Amino acid sequence: MSNWSVTRRTLMASSAAAAGIAATPALRRSRGKGDGKTPASQSFHATLDAIADQALVLSPETATSLGVDVGPRAGLRARLSDGSALGEARYAAAIDNMMTQIRTTDRAMLSPADRLRWDTVHYALESAQMAKPFFYASAAQGFQGGTTPYAVTQQSGTIAGTPEFLDSQHPINSSADAEAYLSRVAAMATALDNETAQIERDAPRGVMPPRFVGANVLGILGKYRNTPAGRQKLVTSVARRTAAKGIAGDWGPRAQKMVETLVYPALDRQIAAFAAANATATPGAGVQRLPMGDAYYAWALRLGTTTAQTPAEIHRIGLAQNEELKSRMDGLLRKQGLTSGTVGERVQALNKDPRQLFSDDEAGRAALIAYCNGKIAAIRPLLPKISHLGLKADVVVKRVPEDIQDGAALGYMNFASLDGSRPAIYYINLKSTTLWPKYQIATLTAHEGVPGHTYQGAYLAEHHDEIPLIASLLGFNAFVEGWALYAEQMVDEAGLYADDPFSQIGYLQAQQFRACRLVTDTGLHNLHWTREQGVAFLTKETGKGANAMTSEVDRYCVAPGQACGYKTGHNEILRLRAQAQKALGGKFDLAAFNDTLIKTGGVPLSVLPAAVDGYVKSARG
Repeated sequence: MSNWSVTRRTLMASSAAAAGIAATPALRRSRGKGDGKTPASQSFHATLDAIADQALVLSPETATSLGVDVGPRAGLRARLSDGSALGEARYAAAIDNMMTQIRTTDRAMLSPADRLRWDTVHYALESAQMAKPFFYASAAQGFQGGTTPYAVTQQSGTIAGTPEFLDSQHPINSSADAEAYLSRVAAMATALDNETAQIERDAPRGVMPPRFVGANVLGILGKYRNTPAGRQKLVTSVARRTAAKGIAGDWGPRAQKMVETLVYPALDRQIAAFAAANATATPGAGVQRLPMGDAYYAWALRLGTTTAQTPAEIHRIGLAQNEELKSRMDGLLRKQGLTSGTVGERVQALNKDPRQLFSDDEAGRAALIAYCNGKIAAIRPLLPKISHLGLKADVVVKRVPEDIQDGAALGYMNFASLDGSRPAIYYINLKSTTLWPKYQIATLTAHEGVPGHTYQGAYLAEHHDEIPLIASLLGFNAFVEGWALYAEQMVDEAGLYADDPFSQIGYLQAQQFRACRLVTDTGLHNLHWTREQGVAFLTKETGKGANAMTSEVDRYCVAPGQACGYKTGHNEILRLRAQAQKALGGKFDLAAFNDTLIKTGGVPLSVLPAAVDGYVKSARG
């Protein structure tokens, strides 16, 4: 999965900054001027620049992540998003303002490429406005394309995200950068208190994570709080990096004092509030138990799939594709001598095969990361079959930080910065190496690395002067995850597994797992499945371990709809590919088709057919 965040705080700004979002001409840096042939195109791209600047002021972390918090935007480097009730209200007002701005453009006067961009941005703004009926949702979630109804979960919130963000994405190249870092450490206290206020507002109205999720959250928060301040990454990161750059100052001691006097007291308040609320939380897994829960899930599915498919439709598709993929896996397993038991049982046996396991210690973790890097190296020579773009697509493989691994996803990545200062980061959860048997790693690496998320993000970074900045601010889950799942298929088609049948089984299991996600997410949130039902279904069907599948189910509980994006996006890409192949015959160029998808920058699935139609017309000549 990519990590463009599903929390309501991701895109919030400080109150002072948010107050001025409607007029920020000094922040504008024009990108992607359009076709340059018409006043309509030039005006439209100026509007896109204005919308992007407003979004960056609302989301200082995004500005840092992209490497655009420089020049007129340099002040954003010292801020965190504003997750207060007032900040959320200002965000919603900003969305309405952006919608007014884009609607000033006459879509009919634009080129096909610009109409595609108009439709994309309009879809995101419309999705954001659809959050209004739900007091526990936010416009920020709709705009960014991912949602959680809860203030703090095992994978979202200040503690889950900010320390790692500051360590891996906040640059420290000067004393000003270090001061900005410390400002953000201090701001964490306010961010924690804003989350606590939300917990106290929402819990009495029935909006809290399931009690079993809450128990994990309290464990994560307590573990963080019990770590001596001097050993916190918030302290060691700034001390280490300033020393490495020779930046004089007492940065470590200052950060430690902020943790002790600001962050920890705010965290104590959050733990107390969360514990009190969790004591009365229900064990129910799905969001249908929330106020307007069925309507909320319909909105979450719109965000997760960018389609109008109903829960029943998605559930049926998942069941059918699971059976189809199990049949394919059965044949491969039999060829390897694995003939006894169901497909799930045979995969479970494979998971325990010592030949597929790394030692569950630090040496094994290092070997597993080296294996990931080896698979990236093996995939790169295949890329010319997949794309004509020739992207560098640099990526670094890291383990998920230990302080968040208990609640984090099993694998995810952060896109590279646009300025080239930071490569993509591919995270793999190594709480236990048994989470990742060797045969599953190649397909995961294709998904998170190349030609998956890393490659898609690399196009945005390596061609950023040609693309409107807004393209890097929007995250359409079904496209992003659908592309990455399609990438897993492409490396199989390109021959990666010609001499590696077990990794090909891992690839098919990954596809089957995503089909089962369609069933499980809709089961939890539409059919009133329990946590136990979800875990039992996934372990039985996919053969994955119960611990890993418990983590997965808990993730679906707090991020409804997101898990449905992978296979839905993959299905639509394959449908459009078959359509283009039929239309073009011998003129069909697989790499050119793939590049057409990447060059959109990421769009809703409802918009994607127009891009493919453009490719077909161009290829016909």
